[in-house]
Amino acid sequence: METRARTLVKSILWTLLGLVVMIAVGFAFTGSLIVGGGMAAINAALGFVTYLLYERVWAGIRWGRHV
Repeated sequence: METRARTLVKSILWTLLGLVVMIAVGFAFTGSLIVGGGMAAINAALGFVTYLLYERVWAGIRWGRHV
């Protein structure tokens, strides 16, 4: 089973990676770092919460694990 601290660190790192990618995509499509950054920040916040919940649900599912 995965600890909550590990899940939190994984979620933060995944969010930072996604933030960088979304800033680049937002900038490419809008030509504005402010608009692209705003889009990325909203996406990062939603993605962080979603991923954190998703990981905690899967941490409790025993299917597919070798014990």
